[in-house]
Amino acid sequence: MEKEKISQQLSTQVNVKHPWLAMTSMLIGAFVGMLSETSLNIALPTLGKVFNVEPSSLQWLVTGYMLVIGIVLPFLSLISKWFTTRQIVIFALADFAIGALISGFANSFTVLLIGRLIQGIGTGLILNALVIMFAPAIGPTITGIILGALSWRDIFFIFTVLLVIGLLFAIFTLENVNKITRPHVDILSVLGSIIGFSSLVAGVSFASEAGWTSFKVLGLILVAIIVLALYAHRQLKLENPVLNLRVFSKVNFRTGAFLVMINFGIILSSMYLLPQFIQNAMLLPVAMTGIIMLPGGIINALVSAISGRLYDSIGAKIPATIGFFIALIGSIMFIFASEKSSVAYVITAHIVLMIGCPLAMSPSQTHGLNALQGPESADGSTIMNTLQQIVGAITTAIATSLLGIGEAVSHSSNKAISFTSGVHFGFYFTAFLTIIGLLLALTIKGKNKSQDIELH
Repeated sequence: MEKEKISQQLSTQVNVKHPWLAMTSMLIGAFVGMLSETSLNIALPTLGKVFNVEPSSLQWLVTGYMLVIGIVLPFLSLISKWFTTRQIVIFALADFAIGALISGFANSFTVLLIGRLIQGIGTGLILNALVIMFAPAIGPTITGIILGALSWRDIFFIFTVLLVIGLLFAIFTLENVNKITRPHVDILSVLGSIIGFSSLVAGVSFASEAGWTSFKVLGLILVAIIVLALYAHRQLKLENPVLNLRVFSKVNFRTGAFLVMINFGIILSSMYLLPQFIQNAMLLPVAMTGIIMLPGGIINALVSAISGRLYDSIGAKIPATIGFFIALIGSIMFIFASEKSSVAYVITAHIVLMIGCPLAMSPSQTHGLNALQGPESADGSTIMNTLQQIVGAITTAIATSLLGIGEAVSHSSNKAISFTSGVHFGFYFTAFLTIIGLLLALTIKGKNKSQDIELH
């Protein structure tokens, strides 16, 4: 069903005679993008040792990448009216490949980060829902094997090879039938989006090294609040806003969107903490880390495929509520994990978490989007995709901050023990998010669109 829907959507933008052949370039790019987003966490301990940087700096490889994606996504509709599909996809794939090469040849952490940020632009331009289930399932395992057998640089070089293949498909098979209208670009909206979201993510990210009460952190967060408030006000006033925030007036969409964002925060924060716990606390090799995370990744993909069909039969409330409750159990299991925990226990906790999160995700997303009609549906999808990336970056930054706080309060000279304490603090936050999601899921009213209440 999902595959058919995406095929229909994209066939209007590409060569309609051979849509799947022409779509190969976009699918490859989207797959590598999601693979990059979900798998690099497993390489963070290795990169920390190579470049001699702390987790507070390493987090930028994750948060910076997601921030750039989140900045690009709202402008996809506008970009598609200024440039052809062929131009966008070729640029995105070439951009991603260049960014991957820069990261692969990086001789400093700064150059590595620049490469990651460049990659984020390409991912934001071609992100596609079809590969979101599959890439996270195998990403950590593939990365672990690469790191165990080869080098961290080879991760980016393999990305580059795949992207070049996608680029060749785009050059030789991708055509465009869209009409280019080149509408007015609202510069204030562009600046508001970039400055507001960047300040917010930067402020939260700097908290792990400067502290939450530092002038830099509080100043950036204050700037973000002011700019985003002005940005939101402008979007509500514009006839053709970059983000149609009016859809938040619909209760079901608002509930579904918040549930999706919370769910994504749970996944991103836990998937940031888990690989580091396995390597820095349990002291297991990186290749073993990928193997440990494989069962949970496969379960995530399977449950995602199943949960998407539940909405039609039982609605969103039951699967979302059960999903967040199961995710809470998984989070608690990690809170009680120690550096001496068995591999079986960690695998089980990960599987439990990866049953709960996707069980809640798809029904919540469908519940939200079904509250919208016509062009609003595309607006709602763009908003969800954008805020997922921003929330993912913020929750990863908060988890990093709590990781450092937990290490500091452990007062243990044993690095494995102190790191475990930090991970526990991070999973307290994950558990908190699951509780918020659970309570919000209980407020779901059902599938009837007439239950949506317009707020004025």
